[in-house]
Amino acid sequence: MESKKPDNVVYSETEGYNASLMSYATSVGAPVIQIEDVVAFKSRGIRSVNKEFENKFNELKIQYDKLMKEYEYNELVYSAKFAFEPVIGEIYHLYRGADGINFLSLIAPFECSREHLGSFHLNSDKKWVIVE
Repeated sequence: MESKKPDNVVYSETEGYNASLMSYATSVGAPVIQIEDVVAFKSRGIRSVNKEFENKFNELKIQYDKLMKEYEYNELVYSAKFAFEPVIGEIYHLYRGADGINFLSLIAPFECSREHLGSFHLNSDKKWVIVE
């Protein structure tokens, strides 16, 4: 018949009485194990991480907005009417014709009476970049 051991005795079938080998307190008179308050640590960590996420999100939003604007410019120029093959690096001007159709031209804005929509140059990636 197995004898019952008291709760405050550390005993193992393989190790025997091994209280001195434990990494934690094993007797009633031992110091109390206190759980540290980690709420402040968590709060600081959450604030820090959320700020980092917010900054990264704002950077991505700026990049997205810039990309969408470039897309819109390219859509506008490529959908315009032109009867020549544009040369990479040259500046072209986009106008709205009297018929409401956009067209691309080499004529500078001060030489043309049509509504000027913007000036662009074609880069080596075949992307139209607005000239400020």
